[in-house]
Amino acid sequence: MGTSEDYLDEEFTEELVSVCRTTVGDRLRSVTYFDTTREQQVYLRDDLEPGANIMGFANAERSGFKSKRIYEDTELGDYRFTIRAFEHGYLTRVIHGYHGAFVTTDRLPTDRFEDLASAVDSVLGEYDTAWLRPE
Repeated sequence: MGTSEDYLDEEFTEELVSVCRTTVGDRLRSVTYFDTTREQQVYLRDDLEPGANIMGFANAERSGFKSKRIYEDTELGDYRFTIRAFEHGYLTRVIHGYHGAFVTTDRLPTDRFEDLASAVDSVLGEYDTAWLRPE
């Protein structure tokens, strides 16, 4: 999004946004990347107002790092993603290792959320996060 707070590789953010757009098309509202300490909104649809509480959302979604550990080795299988429903859209959170992304969309058929989460997880899995690992 071109702010002074940008800290991500441009190729990575372009790929992340591209897989989201490919999966959900014009229903994509926003894409935000986060790790254990920082966050960056990498896409916001033109008809939406900037200024959402990205830091607040990211702090809430960081709970997924703990949830992912809690849900390991359950009878349900591995944790994959979380969907949150709001009055005007949905938020899908994907955690991969020490980083994640949340993607907001307009209403979608349920199976599209699975496709979206799989696509985001694939891109996150390719991004080197060695600098995020605790020492």
